[in-house]
Amino acid sequence: MLSDVCRPPNHGICPISGRNLAHRQTRAHYSRVPDPALVSHVVATTSLTPGEAARVIDDVIAFHAQPVEDYVRSRHAHLKTYGAKNPEIFARIAEELEQRVVAAPGLTERQLRRIVYG
Repeated sequence: MLSDVCRPPNHGICPISGRNLAHRQTRAHYSRVPDPALVSHVVATTSLTPGEAARVIDDVIAFHAQPVEDYVRSRHAHLKTYGAKNPEIFARIAEELEQRVVAAPGLTERQLRRIVYG
């Protein structure tokens, strides 16, 4: 089992000094302000300010807007960084894709390999 450190990456930061993750950032920047009712709800249920809540909402939307191919590539690179082997990596990625808020289509190990290696 992979350690907890192998959770989805935060902004491409690798906690091991001197290592770079082999993926590009794909966070979209939205020119729209998040739904004011959603911002109000987050402010009311957390200790965040309206500005902080809006930034968190924007970040969550950008994370979930990431294309499946980009997620698979970045996640594979992240898990590989920690020494995981491909069979374990592809099984874990397939499981994670099923659990996303907007689930990706079911992908076989072969399809995942093709995304990563072309």
